[in-house]
Order: sequence, then structure tokens, then C-alpha cells
Amino acid sequence: MKICVGLSGGVDSSVAALLLKQQGYDVFAMFMQNWHDADATLHGDCEWEEDKFVAEMVARKLEIPFYFIDLSKQYRQRVVDYMFDEYARGRTPNPDVLCNREIKFDAFLAAAKRMGADMVATGHYCRKEILCPNPSASGKGPARVPQGELWSGIARPDKAHAAGKEATVPIYRILEGVDPGKDQSYFLCQLTQEQLAQAMFPIGGLLKSEVRRIAKEADLPSADKKDSQGICFVGKVDLPTFLKQKLQSREGEVIEVFDTFYKDNSLYQRQVEIVKSLLKDGWKGEVPMISHYISEDKCTPVDDAHPFEEAKVVAMSDESLATLASPIDYSGIQFETETYRSGHKHVRKTRWKPNPYGVIAGKHEGAQFYTIGQRKGLNIGGHKDSIFVIATDTEANRIYVGEGHTHRGLSRLCLHINADELHWIRPDLEMAVGENRRYRVRIRYRQPLQDATLLRREDGLYILFDQPQRGISPGQFAVWYAPDGEMIGSGVI
Repeated sequence: MKICVGLSGGVDSSVAALLLKQQGYDVFAMFMQNWHDADATLHGDCEWEEDKFVAEMVARKLEIPFYFIDLSKQYRQRVVDYMFDEYARGRTPNPDVLCNREIKFDAFLAAAKRMGADMVATGHYCRKEILCPNPSASGKGPARVPQGELWSGIARPDKAHAAGKEATVPIYRILEGVDPGKDQSYFLCQLTQEQLAQAMFPIGGLLKSEVRRIAKEADLPSADKKDSQGICFVGKVDLPTFLKQKLQSREGEVIEVFDTFYKDNSLYQRQVEIVKSLLKDGWKGEVPMISHYISEDKCTPVDDAHPFEEAKVVAMSDESLATLASPIDYSGIQFETETYRSGHKHVRKTRWKPNPYGVIAGKHEGAQFYTIGQRKGLNIGGHKDSIFVIATDTEANRIYVGEGHTHRGLSRLCLHINADELHWIRPDLEMAVGENRRYRVRIRYRQPLQDATLLRREDGLYILFDQPQRGISPGQFAVWYAPDGEMIGSGVI
């Protein structure tokens, strides 16, 4: 079998190529250039040229053919333009997810197949299994085939058709990598069964430390190369500077929202009442409306991680679900001016009238350059705790901020995914309207998996978390996993 390895110049793809060659596959490497503009990156040089040089040295060391392909036009059209459009709408896209769906396992895959490849392999930390839909020899259900034994015991469709037999169509599973600190399955959450059928992830069963060790033992040129950071194939960038290539700056107001706002806001108080109605009988703790999140690997302990009565959750009306999933609207916070006389000459001046719900805390260069949960780049001082973005309004060109990790505007319990934005990696496990399931969910890369109840309704999917989540933003990908680590589906919030 002929395998094309997407060789990036990093240690992960290098070891992937090494392992495949050791396993006896016919391997060749292809380096893809997806970005030209070095001015957008923080370092300002052509990082891809260095990566290409290292990748070529790795291929030479492994004695495998090396090819170069320029996919920058497709990348700009299908990833970067999407990113610009999403930010312009006040949403938070994930370009790495789109890069995998649209480039690595689409445009790159097509190019590899034109060169005779049967499969494409990458250095992602995730695992792939193949399920044969026919009962296994033991008669205890589908047979699982590790990806290293491709098509073992399974009738490959092209060969089955050639023999005039009915093809057995396998089911492909994608699971978390065994290294919890490096799992990259989240970035593959939009892949289809067709794409998975032609994908291999040779290092998904290894720890990063093992990958480094294998690379050093094989004396690979990439053994000590640092992991890449920033946007896929673009590099580490200053996001506002990057976005200003297409989105214009426009000065607007930064509004700091006070806690008083939530006490008088009808939507927020209605959400509190709905959450109260879902709590277990006899619940004596606080109503869970504020996230215990501190960082991706830290949170304050909670007495009961699952405070809701399951029967009450599944019995919720569509109206209650929609209310619970609705983001708070801050546009009602308006400011009026008043005149006053100042100094011994009683000079007439103008100032903002005090508002119990908030204050104009500063200025910004464009609401489209900010995302919910952001802390850096606000330039607002005079506070004991950090200031975070809690909402953006690109039409009014306003951003709303709150002080501290426990600010009410940072936390939400429920999110909604439109029906046309749902993607099932396992179409055979798609939820029917009216169905409810328990899954583990993450809304961003590296976030620990969160327990949640998924409720499928006519207008899409609702995800109710056991505990409030920090920084839920439209445009993010929510991804749900089975208890064994299999990624089942995803959708755009």
C-alpha cells in the first residue's frame, strides 16, 4: 500500500513517516506550503522555508521520495477568508479545524491520490479504528481493526466489486490520543467517514516523550525541533494585526458591566429560575450559574459535579431550552450626558451620567478584533482583578467586559447548535429529534472534557453542561465524545 505522509518539518510527522516505513509501507513525503505573507507573523520571516528544509532532510534520512505542493490559493479561499468573515460577524472561528477538513484531508489528499497514494498519514495525536459491521468470529458484535492492520478481515470495497461480490462497508472511529496533554482529535472534528477511510495517524498511540525518543534514536533532523504555535500554516500572529489585512479599524466603546445588571435583567433571572427547576430534590448548594474555571488545567472544586435531576432535564420544553441557551443582550445599557459647572470660573462642561449597570471604561479599535473570554489587549487599568471580554457587538461596534473570573457574564450553562451546523463523524449514531444522550464535551482545544446532556430538538441540538462553562462564543466548535474517548460529532455554536 502506498502512503503519502504530510511532512511538515516537525518531529511528529517525521516519526509518523519513520514508523510507516518500518511497518513495510511504500512511503513518500509531501510538504505543503499554504501561506506566503511573512509580514503577518510575529517573527516576520519565512518560517515555511525552514520547515521545508528540515522536512526535506528528514525525507533524505529516511530514504523516501520528497515532493512539494503549493496550496496557498486553496488555503486562503477556504480557510483564511472564512476566518475573516467569521470575525467580521463577531464570531470566533477555529482555522485549524477548517484546515484539516478543507486542506489536509481534501485538497492535499486529492493531490496525494493523483500521485498514486492509497492513504494520507499525518502526525496528529489521535487514534483510528475500523469497525466491521458484520459480526466478528466470536459472534459478540462488530470486529475492531486497529489502523495498523488495515482491511484485515474486512472486504475492501474496490476488491469486492472487482470480484462481483457485495462490498462490506466499514465504519471508522476516531479516538483521543493516548497522551492527554497532546490529544489533537478536536482539530479533526469535522472529518467525514470518506475522509477517515483514507487517513492514518501513526503516532496516536504514543506519548510525546516517546515520539521525541524515537526521533532521537533514529537521528532525525527534526528530533529537537520545537512544536509549532499559532494559526495552522500561518504561524504565531498578533491577531488584530493579522485581521487588519482585511478588516478595517473603527474606534468604539468598551463598556464594563456591573453585577447589578444581572439582578435586574429579565432574561438572566429567567435562566436562574429554569436552572433552579432542574436541580435535584433537596439541593442545598448555590444555583450553578458561575464557572469554577481558572485555567484549562485548574478549577475550584465543586460539591456535586452533576447537580441536575436527569428526568427534569429531559422533560424541559423547547422554550426553556431556547431561553437557557440564549446569550445575554447588553445593548440596553445606554449612557446619557449631563452638563455641570467646574472651577471657580464655573466653566460649563459635559460628563456621562452615572449608570448603575455599567460604565464606559475605555476605547477599542474594532469589536471584530476581540473574542469572548479574552483578557489581553484591553488596556484597562484600575481594577483588582483581571478584565475579560464578556460580549461583542460588531454592529454597534461595542465590546462588553467584566472584572474577574467569577463575573456572571463569562459563564453559561447551555449552548445551541443549528440543525444545519451539525456534523456526525459517526452518521450511524446520529441523534433523532426528541432523543437525549449523555456525552463528554469540549468547546476549545485543550479544554478538559465536560460532562453534559445533549438534547436533540427540531431546531438543532442543545448541550446542557453539568457545570457552567467559561467563554462560550458563537463560531466555536463544540465536540462530543463517548466515554471510551471516541469522537462522535461536532457543530458550530
